[in-house]
Amino acid sequence: MEHIRVPKVENVRLTDRINPRKSSVGTLYLTATHTIFVESETGVRSETWVLHSLVCSVEKQAPTATGCPLLIHCKNFQVLHFVFPQECDCHDVQVSLQRLSQPECYEELYCFSYKPNIDKEERQQQWDFLDLKAEFSRMGVPNSLWKLSSVNRDYKVSDTYPADLFVPKSATPPLIVGSSKFRSRGRFPTLSYYCKENHAAICRSSQPLSGFSARCLEDEQMLEAILRSNPRSDFMYVVDTRPKLNAIANRAAGKGYENEDNYSNIKFQFIAIENIHVMRNSQQKMLEVCELRSPSMSDFLEGLESSGWLKHIKAVVDAGIFIAKAVAEEGVSVLVHCSDGWDRTAQVCSVACVLLDPYYRTLRGFMVLIERDWVSFGHKFSHRCNHLDGDPKEVSPIIDQFLECVWQLMEQFPCAFEFNERFLITIHSHIYSCQYGNFIGNNQRERKELGVRERTHSLWMYLWTNRTDYINPLYRPDHSQTQGLLRPSTAPYCFKFWRGLYNRFDKGMHPRQSVQDYLMAIQEETQQLEEQLASHQKKIEKLEKEQQWSVAGREATLDKSPTAWAGNAGDYLALANTPQDYTEGFITSSPCQHRAPESSLIILPQELNQTFDPNLSNNSDQESGIADLSCRSPLSEDSTRDPDSDEAAYFAA
Repeated sequence: MEHIRVPKVENVRLTDRINPRKSSVGTLYLTATHTIFVESETGVRSETWVLHSLVCSVEKQAPTATGCPLLIHCKNFQVLHFVFPQECDCHDVQVSLQRLSQPECYEELYCFSYKPNIDKEERQQQWDFLDLKAEFSRMGVPNSLWKLSSVNRDYKVSDTYPADLFVPKSATPPLIVGSSKFRSRGRFPTLSYYCKENHAAICRSSQPLSGFSARCLEDEQMLEAILRSNPRSDFMYVVDTRPKLNAIANRAAGKGYENEDNYSNIKFQFIAIENIHVMRNSQQKMLEVCELRSPSMSDFLEGLESSGWLKHIKAVVDAGIFIAKAVAEEGVSVLVHCSDGWDRTAQVCSVACVLLDPYYRTLRGFMVLIERDWVSFGHKFSHRCNHLDGDPKEVSPIIDQFLECVWQLMEQFPCAFEFNERFLITIHSHIYSCQYGNFIGNNQRERKELGVRERTHSLWMYLWTNRTDYINPLYRPDHSQTQGLLRPSTAPYCFKFWRGLYNRFDKGMHPRQSVQDYLMAIQEETQQLEEQLASHQKKIEKLEKEQQWSVAGREATLDKSPTAWAGNAGDYLALANTPQDYTEGFITSSPCQHRAPESSLIILPQELNQTFDPNLSNNSDQESGIADLSCRSPLSEDSTRDPDSDEAAYFAA
């Protein structure tokens, strides 16, 4: 709170980017964690909440006749344009937000102050929801070819690797340590994915410190051990995800790539994915195109093309396809690396896994994939996502590109993924929001030192608890798309602009409801109607039983006194169920009512039918005494009736 210069500013205007004339006036509040804008128009209670950790930049623009503008860009691609009546207030808010959005230490992050109402035991269950040892067990390791090594248990071999790593059975601790000394940041070759059907594996590492002539026998033996762990293949691929010129340039710094003359039975492959700086500049150019006020189609497409963003997405997908085909079709193991093995390596390995294994195309499987290939293997979330005030050159949208690659695959294979677009967008938002502790720190060791499990909460259980919001209605577990290897097309026309991520806050640009959202709404309505139908059927069965007992009772009475019915008919009619008894509960909150099956209609005496409703039309069922409650189609014109109308209120009653 000490960083807040002004906690409240009134008469602030929030303008619409698409239509600047459309604006709302309200009060702006600054809290320790959020910026809150509350509209003050009569009868309107609209609030806009923005986490400070999501704020990317705050720009104070030149004052105008209407006030002093302040432009706020967020990491989830929301853009807020405020206009303050006084320049001093605008300056105070700018200075406050710049400090609040750039915490200087981990303890200032939102996840350490976020306190939902759950106990310690429940929080522990959140973190135990995903178990990476169980995931490796699902893949079939450890086995006779691969083992769990404790060589990095204290993070002494590589401080950016996880404590538990799977290595070839023949890899001894001295061999592993020797290989780690020859790899950048000690990130030696280790198992990422194992295909138990053909024993092919995807391994990952960092670049070797080969220079122009250096070699390491332990590292050569390590790759030989990986090759022998796949008895069905006599060679393996080594995939360097960098452009070849970049790898050659690194040789001058004593690093570089594997020399095929020193490593036996390997086939080397360069896949030109650009570095973090190129990716950062590309996304910035693409976002500038997105923020154009009213671009023509040609200007938008030209700007998108010149940014090169989709070209980079295609490069990552191409690399994943190469590795997936090598494993699934050739049965060959692959070692993947870039420079340090935590950016392009993570992208390519995880995209290949999505293509290879249907499990990673499910909700839980996708969470496991991110936890293993990104969180556990040490992607630099704090640096790449700008969680702390640091070097801006370390910021890069590496995880954004992976999520977009998955979205591009979902567009080509709409029935293959259990989750929908909203799932990816929610993960993206929380990677940057710092509300949960999953993506805090750059590696497992840092998170352990920060006590993330004890002091913060896990995103994965939240997503799983609310999984009905993220289910793809087109998903079919037995569909041909769902099974086995996905073979996407990487022709340029197959890659689309992801407007659902980059323009989702622009209300006037395109329809807000996607096809999947519309299908989910229909699915939910159908489920509600089915539940109501089942409830009505139970009530009808109950009423039939009650009527049977009533008829049986009257027959027994008539048998005892044949003249009693004629003499006291009015008395017995008074004992009969009223029409309200039979129709009670038939009118529900649903706008669509179901007619009872003909076999379940309730037969009432004609006198009761007349007392039920003398104004019934001729189309009503005169024998049953129940009005025609026909069901309107949920997709008819009436289904779009204003929910606040009198008719909706009647049904709600």
